Amino acid sequence: VQLQASGGGLVQAGGSLRLSCAASGRTFSRNVMGWFRQAPGKEREFVATIRRSGTSILYADPVKGRFTISRDNGKNTMYLQMDSLKPEDTAIYYCAAGSGGWAPSLERAYDDWGQGTLVTVSS
Repeated sequence: VQLQASGGGLVQAGGSLRLSCAASGRTFSRNVMGWFRQAPGKEREFVATIRRSGTSILYADPVKGRFTISRDNGKNTMYLQMDSLKPEDTAIYYCAAGSGGWAPSLERAYDDWGQGTLVTVSS
């Protein structure tokens, strides 16, 4: 499965961005998709995940109530709507897809990774 993330950019604090992740290839074999991020000088961390059915949505505590994950299986695309952005949300955002078998907040649950898209939030 190939993943292409897009939608990053520069936004002021309090603003919004919507990230997209387009999937191609054997997408039917991937039951879970998710977003991770890596801030400068920090390890990559979990952001949100969603199953193929659109259920079992999970968010990391720092983004709860501000970010919304969704997917359109007909378009093989996953989205991350990010509202009320904060400077601490600045990071490279990666999308990922996996078959499952591990807790979806763990990187090991994912087999395929996109190239990342940079989100910069200015104060």
